[in-house]
Amino acid sequence: MKPISPIIRLNPVDDVVIARRQLISGTVLEEEGGLKVVGLIPAGHKMATRAIAAGEPVKRYGQIIGTASQAIEPGQHVHTHNLAMAEFSRAHTFGADFKPVDYVESPATFMGIVRPDGRVATRNYIGVLTSVNCSATAARAIADYFRRDIHPEALADFPNVDGIVALTHGLGCAVDSLGEPLQMLRRTLAGYAKHPNFAAVLVVGLGCETNQISGLMEAHDLKEGEYFHTFTIQSTGGTAKTVALGIEKIKKMLPAANAVVREPVPAKHLTLGLQCGGSDGYSGITANPALGAAVDMLVRHGGTAILSETPEIYGAEHLLTRRAVSPEVGEKLLARIAWWEEYCAKNDAEMNNNPSAGNKAGGLTTILEKSLGAVAKGGTTNLVDVYKYAETVTAKGFVFMDTPGYDPISATGQVAGGANMICFTTGRGSAYGCAPSPSLKLATNTALWQRQEEDMDINCGEIADGLATPQEIGARFFQMILDTASGKKTKSELHGYGQDEFVPWHIGVYT
Repeated sequence: MKPISPIIRLNPVDDVVIARRQLISGTVLEEEGGLKVVGLIPAGHKMATRAIAAGEPVKRYGQIIGTASQAIEPGQHVHTHNLAMAEFSRAHTFGADFKPVDYVESPATFMGIVRPDGRVATRNYIGVLTSVNCSATAARAIADYFRRDIHPEALADFPNVDGIVALTHGLGCAVDSLGEPLQMLRRTLAGYAKHPNFAAVLVVGLGCETNQISGLMEAHDLKEGEYFHTFTIQSTGGTAKTVALGIEKIKKMLPAANAVVREPVPAKHLTLGLQCGGSDGYSGITANPALGAAVDMLVRHGGTAILSETPEIYGAEHLLTRRAVSPEVGEKLLARIAWWEEYCAKNDAEMNNNPSAGNKAGGLTTILEKSLGAVAKGGTTNLVDVYKYAETVTAKGFVFMDTPGYDPISATGQVAGGANMICFTTGRGSAYGCAPSPSLKLATNTALWQRQEEDMDINCGEIADGLATPQEIGARFFQMILDTASGKKTKSELHGYGQDEFVPWHIGVYT
């Protein structure tokens, strides 16, 4: 059996190759014409394959990832010490890569929960939402009464209820009552209140906050009912009375919430939120393309996938506009990029503040490089629409939602938009979970899988190891998506992640 190459070449025009394992100085790479390694190249990092002059662009994935900040010799390590961020003109062609979707004749199914109004759930929670940070303690106390780990008797008779979760936040007051920050918070809370993975919802407020519950309900057509209740600490008469009222209301709703039956439903009812966190040099080679292959399969089966994290597509957005179904959709994406450029300028920041320290330790140097790997999560199908943060996603197929690159904020927006599952790739070992939507984590490399398997759901490192293709892992992961949607617990669910990862995006100033 032929030994596996110690390097990965992604494109014939690339100026760098990626180390499969740590490369020692003096190693001769026959695959690159006898190129000799100069210095130490960590696993997942880049090595130059030719002499690159200072100021010259450097390519990976066949695309520019930056310019050389100093002369680089063949065989040398290419990273932050000699590669810098560089702005360059990109042709934003619309629809050049558009192609008809080859839908399958017999779509896959999963065992879902069909709500009375026809919405389909993958999980069955009762949610306790808050209008303002001031009611967070009361909301958490209500949910804690039903915690299976400390009060197993509370839900002993309700095995079909996945849990009672309090989703609290630090917002809701001291902002413009007519401004975008409050509108964004209300859009997020309403998306969760209407989410099919909640059988019932309580909204708990303080009473005097800017984010009045009545305003939230009016803005998003929410109505009190048998399975949707609202109240405030001030109107109820204090914290203890509020907690007691919340517990009593949930007790009354539990029998109906427990009376669900899973049944076969088509995969078109799945909406995936695509995330990457703690990315490394392997992300764009293994886990992201594998997830992209699964996304392509889901779209062919009628489902929806949401790519997000706008700062992490910067420099690769021209690849997405080529897949836009119309110039209008392409322009919507570019408008969000322009918003971020202005937002960063106003806040004395720059798009290349990303990658993080962990990303750089894993081999990623510039946001251009990170973005080119990140967009692979979205597969290859058409971009059918673009949404603002936490907007309800109504389109079927591959879409984009404008969010920050910070994973908890980004995923919160996706779930508010309707994602009933999160798929999260990581190379450094992100520990993340989500409620009410289950989160699956894809490890980019085998070393991570072996070190942190208790947090990872699938090992995509087999691709770098030469044992599988992205399409093979993608097909395996697509089946895992169906199994998870049918009720199989993810690693993060088994660990109890989900409540603290609810983080709405705040873009305004406090007054």
